[in-house]
Amino acid sequence: MANHKIDRINSDIIKYLSSIILTETRDELMKTITLTSSSLNKDLSLAKIYFTSISDLSHKELEKEMNEAAPFLRGKLAKVLEVRNIPELRFIYDETIEYAAKIEKLIDKIHEEN
Repeated sequence: MANHKIDRINSDIIKYLSSIILTETRDELMKTITLTSSSLNKDLSLAKIYFTSISDLSHKELEKEMNEAAPFLRGKLAKVLEVRNIPELRFIYDETIEYAAKIEKLIDKIHEEN
């Protein structure tokens, strides 16, 4: 039962944060962000939010910018998320898409050689 609750909250966090970023932020960098997943710990105090971006900034710089905006986003999230305590938000750049593209290139290269 607890896993179902955590899964629902993770889903709601991504849904609401995506909406907040799209409609309530004025920073153009935030408009380049796509949230990919959320990982909430068992006591619901911390949510790791994974994201990608089409921006030219480095991953570390993007993480820094997003984590600086975290208190603002958490405040907005508190107004719509139906939980007693709003988790702290920690943003982490999601490298899985780039990793998958790299693997795909390697597979294509192997097929070309055969």
